[in-house]
Amino acid sequence: MKVAGIRQQPKWAQTAGQFYALTKPRVVQLIVFCAVIGMFLATPGLPSWRPLVFGTLGIWLVASAAAAFNCLVEQKIDAVMRRTSWRPSATGELGTASIIAFSSVLCALGIAMLDTEVNALTMWLTFGTFIGYAVIYTVFLKPATPQNIVIGGASGAMPPVLGWAAITGDVSAQALLLFLIIFLWTPPHFWALALYRTEDYRKSGLPMLPVTHGSDYTRLQSLLYTLLLSAASLMPFAMHMSGILYAVAAVLLDSIFVAYAWELKQRYSDALARKMFRYSILYLSLLFAAMLVDHYWMF
Repeated sequence: MKVAGIRQQPKWAQTAGQFYALTKPRVVQLIVFCAVIGMFLATPGLPSWRPLVFGTLGIWLVASAAAAFNCLVEQKIDAVMRRTSWRPSATGELGTASIIAFSSVLCALGIAMLDTEVNALTMWLTFGTFIGYAVIYTVFLKPATPQNIVIGGASGAMPPVLGWAAITGDVSAQALLLFLIIFLWTPPHFWALALYRTEDYRKSGLPMLPVTHGSDYTRLQSLLYTLLLSAASLMPFAMHMSGILYAVAAVLLDSIFVAYAWELKQRYSDALARKMFRYSILYLSLLFAAMLVDHYWMF
């Protein structure tokens, strides 16, 4: 069917696209990427195909379910924010019952897959991460405290731990180190976004740090967390988990991140905050990729 010379999607395709948008694909892609890196780092050779494949699928399904549930809980908040007002949950294109059913099915499939095809530890850790993000962070922490990102960052830092557990059946000190890196990365990543979206968050009523404590304080905290992250990112080399190739990459990536944070602290602009936010995503991707390359280069 055509309207004004433009071919419209079938209704089922439009609906599928709306449900897919609820899963926050770009966010989930980074989550799954970090989980997969954890799987490869957990073994000196290549990981077994079964936990690799089913672990990846299971974590992806549960992460997508958590994202959809988050959209449901925050639909009124999303509706008043320019960044999120387009979401099908915020516009009312998808109803509450549909979103709950969608999230529940994804979560149930993911948990069942992890339990039957991977191991119980990964299943419970993944389910705990779902509860931590979708319920504890979204429902309770985010609207209650400006430290929501810091505390809630524990859930966001779990993917490499989940990947590690999927391959080994346990959680080692190395897995917790990967957790620490993402945990420290989360505040400067999200605060950069919150800085150039302050008015959005003010309208939403969420107590994000730039709203409650101002821009100067948030930028100082971002710089301090970036410095802590730089130190933590070198710990894999110090603990002989990674070699010189990773160390060089980490120093280069950290230098750029700290430079952004320092410049943002000295001379704020929305454009610079946006650049820092975008770089933070690239930073984490390249850091973990460097760790993976170094892992097999050493092997």
